Amino acid sequence: MTTVAFIGLGNMGGPMALNLLKAGKTVKVFDLVPEAMNQLAQQGALTASSACGAAAGADVVVTMLPAGKHVRGLYIGDTDNKGIIDVVANDTLLIDCSTIDADSAKTVAQAASDKGLDFIDAPVSGGTAGAAAGTLTFICGGSDNAYERAHGVLSDMGANIFHAGGPGAGQVAKICNNMLLSVLMVATSESIQMGMDHGLDPSVLSEIMKVSSGGNWTLNKYNPCPDVMENVPSSNDYQGGFMVDLMVKDLGLSQEAALQSQSSTPMGALARSLYVNHARQGNGKRDFSSIFEQFNKKG
Repeated sequence: MTTVAFIGLGNMGGPMALNLLKAGKTVKVFDLVPEAMNQLAQQGALTASSACGAAAGADVVVTMLPAGKHVRGLYIGDTDNKGIIDVVANDTLLIDCSTIDADSAKTVAQAASDKGLDFIDAPVSGGTAGAAAGTLTFICGGSDNAYERAHGVLSDMGANIFHAGGPGAGQVAKICNNMLLSVLMVATSESIQMGMDHGLDPSVLSEIMKVSSGGNWTLNKYNPCPDVMENVPSSNDYQGGFMVDLMVKDLGLSQEAALQSQSSTPMGALARSLYVNHARQGNGKRDFSSIFEQFNKKG
């Protein structure tokens, strides 16, 4: 039976690890929050006292961490602490599902390669609902061999798995997607609100736009206007889903990438500014569709 070490059991990592358990994998978990580990232990997971303790002896290591510095520190270590690439077996597969900068992914991939280890960056799309349902999209960067090895494990947690290219390519593709998503959410929000300002029913307007040239994912799956669509954050006071703080982080990564490649991303830059302002107003922990409220407040 395949043993998977899962490190990082937040809103995304916890459900992902649970799906690995449901798929029959032996899962050994570690998180800085003991309660997160205890919840998985009640479902049959083994627990470890450290990240290295979880990784040692595992066939596959999966990580879901906040930022590039955490990923680099965990995998490579420093003068005081070993990285997990120093404790895993020679044939262990390393999969990082965090959304981080591409340079950090490339750095870890090179360090792993230097030790003869396969590593892929595999950031996810699909949110907490997709993590729970096992329908995530994985966007992978790494060698062909690493991707082929990872496919089976990723299939236990997701429905769509893409190989974007070499190390770091998964991260670039992910931030391109999230930059586009942010722009679509802002544009959808302002369009619906303008219709409402003219007396239109937002539900009717949304149905019109869904089958017209303005149709997009936010209208079909994630309407930002309260009470237009069931079972989405906008109809639950914008609780759950994908936090504004995380969108701000991803948009920051997109603009860093744009500077590196001298790409022109005026819409992405504007979306970042709008989301930063929204977060500063105390909305950082709410779902990113709450940007709708920036357009419906009267002066």
